[in-house]
Amino acid sequence: MSRVCSICNKGQNSGNNVSHSNRRTRRTFKANVQKVKIVKDGKVEAAYVCARCLKSDKVERA
Repeated sequence: MSRVCSICNKGQNSGNNVSHSNRRTRRTFKANVQKVKIVKDGKVEAAYVCARCLKSDKVERA
């Protein structure tokens, strides 16, 4: 599953795991993306949408 929001293009970010001894290793932060049916140009289609776009009503669900 491609973890990219079809509305805002939010995707995977990178950062560091930081241990108690302050050692740093690379890690990824994945977007909270759900597969939902949305109305786009009057047609219903399935798309991956992030939770933030769903909560803020940026997309009309079918």
